[in-house]
Amino acid sequence: MQLRLHLTALALIVLSMDAWATTSVYPTVKLKDLPQGLRNEYLQQKPQMNKESRCAATYDSHNQADKMNLMCSIYIRMAAEGERRAMHYCEEKRTELKIQAPCRIVVEE
Repeated sequence: MQLRLHLTALALIVLSMDAWATTSVYPTVKLKDLPQGLRNEYLQQKPQMNKESRCAATYDSHNQADKMNLMCSIYIRMAAEGERRAMHYCEEKRTELKIQAPCRIVVEE
């Protein structure tokens, strides 16, 4: 009985760790919801990316290129670090371009 309880508890811990590892602590945006220009830029970066690579995007307009920004962290070993760096790079560029919308991590779902 106790062994069964311990195995059940262990299984729940493993499942919760897996769910935690696949979610972002940052706001996200689906790739399909990005403006076409940012989608194209993401798809150009995609061949260089590994499973830990992350991109962050911000845009105020769907048709003004000077109000769009996509920054990626490509050569990275941990997804959380990739997200943190992508958001940092995106925020720097967002400030420079005076974009009002917040940066969000791009997800392909």
